Amino acid sequence: MICSELKAEVDGKVQVVLLGDSTTIGSVPRSVRPEGPHLEDIIRSLLKAQGDLPACEVINLGQDGEYIRRLLDSGRYDKEVAPLKGVDYIFVRYGLNEINKREDYLENYPKDLRELVARLRKDHPSAVIIPMTLIAYLRNDEMSEKINEGVKKAAQEEGLAVFDIFPASHAARQVTPQGYNYRRFPLAQIPEVYHELVEPFRVGDHVVVLDNELDPLLGDLPGWYSDEHPNFAGYQIIGRETAKYLAPLLRERMAKPGAAPADK
Repeated sequence: MICSELKAEVDGKVQVVLLGDSTTIGSVPRSVRPEGPHLEDIIRSLLKAQGDLPACEVINLGQDGEYIRRLLDSGRYDKEVAPLKGVDYIFVRYGLNEINKREDYLENYPKDLRELVARLRKDHPSAVIIPMTLIAYLRNDEMSEKINEGVKKAAQEEGLAVFDIFPASHAARQVTPQGYNYRRFPLAQIPEVYHELVEPFRVGDHVVVLDNELDPLLGDLPGWYSDEHPNFAGYQIIGRETAKYLAPLLRERMAKPGAAPADK
């Protein structure tokens, strides 16, 4: 479920909200293959498949280009996040866009994260807030670690457990370096002799390929692999790890008096 389909409350289901940037919403894979499965579908399906967990609704509120300061200052938080009812878990994964859009981001991102946590606690006092580290997106592991250290420090100060997704994401990318990101490349930079072949992959003035189908043909072009956004395989990694993290929390919830019943 994405923001255009939001309901005030999903009856009888555990509500999980995903906050993040383009690597959360996945707008390019979503536009190429609208039927998905998209990140929210993967998480929901993997949780349901375990058989002993309560029914969950996963609401994906990621947005392209998003960073915490813009989420809060643009009014989007007040319009789309604050009014939600009955929210149980909120995953928060930002930090990539802060690099280019937030001054002194290594210092200010943790402060912004703490401000967002405070707002979420006020508006959703019953929700479990789960800050996340970056996925393996940046080519500079040292920079990723610096940002992730900020996440962990802010979470510790707020008394929150961190969902550290970076190691699993990084390990997958080490095994298959280009297997988890899509290719998005300007058509004008592709030799004209290939234009007929790439026409089925054309999206506006770009060629978009969600896998390695055109790598043998175009993989030698400078910048062919430069886009690090997740493809469907990448979202399977994110979804798998998110479901793995959430499942024991749901079981703990079920063990408490008055908890939601398992999904039958």
